Amino acid sequence: MKLHQIRPAKGATHKEKRIGRGDGSGHGGTATKGTKGAQSRTGYKRNLGHEGGQMPIQRRVPKRGFKNPHRIEYKVFNLGQLQQLADKYNLSEITLENLYIHGFIAQTDRVKLLGNGELTGKFTCKVNAVSEKAKAAIEAAGGTVEVVA
Repeated sequence: MKLHQIRPAKGATHKEKRIGRGDGSGHGGTATKGTKGAQSRTGYKRNLGHEGGQMPIQRRVPKRGFKNPHRIEYKVFNLGQLQQLADKYNLSEITLENLYIHGFIAQTDRVKLLGNGELTGKFTCKVNAVSEKAKAAIEAAGGTVEVVA
């Protein structure tokens, strides 16, 4: 076998469909676009949401709800999850940098601790927000909690 003799397996490739190259090709004439109308002509762009004159769904369905532009979203971690992370990665300090390095949050994410689960070790936590139950549980286990702005 030589490099210039390599070919695809039989039936693995298809002949290119040459559109608009005369009637002999089988794809001449209207070039597979049907007859007349905007879609057969050059420069056609489909309008987003256009339903052929029927009232579009975004106008049929009423407006609803409200998006608060000032909402602050947090990535939530429970105490049980923190304990698992600490056991797996041998962490004694839970910081935004540690969580980012191990791929649990994005660099711009804010983190909040919630009090679900059990703690067995003591931690130093530096996060954006913490619930009262979580703070009490961490301090009861001998750790400290610092809220970072």
